[in-house]
Amino acid sequence: MRISDSPNQQSRSWTRAAVPHEEPRGDDELLARIAAGSQSALSELLARHGRGLRIFAARYLGNAGDAEDVVQEVFVTVWKQAARFDPARGRASTWLYRITANRCIDQRRRRALRSFIGLDVIRDEVASPEADAEATTAARQELAIVRDGLSRLPERQRMAVLLRAVGDLDIAAIAEVMGSSVGSAEQLLVRARRALRDHLAMAAVSRERKSS
Repeated sequence: MRISDSPNQQSRSWTRAAVPHEEPRGDDELLARIAAGSQSALSELLARHGRGLRIFAARYLGNAGDAEDVVQEVFVTVWKQAARFDPARGRASTWLYRITANRCIDQRRRRALRSFIGLDVIRDEVASPEADAEATTAARQELAIVRDGLSRLPERQRMAVLLRAVGDLDIAAIAEVMGSSVGSAEQLLVRARRALRDHLAMAAVSRERKSS
């Protein structure tokens, strides 16, 4: 694979690349090998974190197609900048989510510009995770309510919730990704949880009224 390949070509190449059946390596070691030019290490890192990053981006952006584009951009960035990762400054997963969060913000700006100039007429429907297909009708309805509540949160609250729920990051890591203090990150989560609880409660009342 050439570095000059397009991001889509690179992503397909990494996805297809065979990862040898060896003992699992840590993320830090994989990034060191990527920095040395190992495509198999990049494929292994993508296999390990790609799904979580896609879910995070899809929930944040509200669009599965945009999320896929973002994750492709993230791993192009990882391929080019793996040597810049410093394990002494934090976990590799935090670094990956920080890159993804920044790319999501960039994608929202691009989408807003497309909408402003009239090019964003057709919007892709958000693809449901595999788990949605197996969920009961009630569970799918509740999931839809949660997603609606997430979409109504202020941008930074939504990002904090997704980093916690999807990225499984702790408060310190969330603060690092968002460029805020730990206290500010905690407050974002407190406000977001309160807003989501209120949204779920209002939805429950509405369902009861409709059924009565």
